[in-house]
Amino acid sequence: MKGVILAGGTGTRLRPLTDIVNKHLLPVGKYPMIHYAIAKMAEAGVKELLLVLGKHSAGLYMEYIGNGRRWGLEVSYKIQEEAGGIAQALALAESFVRPDQKLLVLLGDNLFEDSLKEAVLWFERQPDGAHVFLKKVPDPHRYGVPVLQGDHISTIVEKPEQPPSQYAVTGIYLYDARVFDYIRMQNPSARGEMEITDVNNVYAGQGQLTWTLLNGWWTDAGTHRSLQEAAARLMGSEES
Repeated sequence: MKGVILAGGTGTRLRPLTDIVNKHLLPVGKYPMIHYAIAKMAEAGVKELLLVLGKHSAGLYMEYIGNGRRWGLEVSYKIQEEAGGIAQALALAESFVRPDQKLLVLLGDNLFEDSLKEAVLWFERQPDGAHVFLKKVPDPHRYGVPVLQGDHISTIVEKPEQPPSQYAVTGIYLYDARVFDYIRMQNPSARGEMEITDVNNVYAGQGQLTWTLLNGWWTDAGTHRSLQEAAARLMGSEES
């Protein structure tokens, strides 16, 4: 299982903090935000990790993370020259993954409590497909929302006015290597980005998109409020 952390983007919702440094290097509790995503990868059993970065602060990432030895990982880097969506960033990992391998993908601003190890072990035994992680939220209209059909998802609706369920699709994904073919099939959305929801819906249309519900806390630390809440949670868990 290869690991990919997507840590590009401009962090516009966190300005002016992100005028100084990329958002994934902002402190959350005792560590920079990116530290927690790397630790989750190591805990899940990943040994080889690719970080996809924007140009902003790329040198600081390499100075802090280095080759990944402190996490027991082998870390390499790719630069996303300009923001073009999650799927575009993931496409940069194609040369990192063999056709017979699977990959665990994390968005670097997703902070969460649950271990991914069991789901990763289960997915490694599956012949093919994709798997996403859901969280029950009070405001699903802000996210991609799944239409559930037993242990599969029939489709994901992006930011619906009338959500079909109370769940959000988080920025935690498992894929087989066909994901890169499916990315190439997509066109940019109305906002000019390659959307990961469109890619996930290819798997959903084939009946090959399964899901796990996160039981612990989860946040996408992309706003000042969510960044503060994540710091409080992580400081509490580190001190307990």
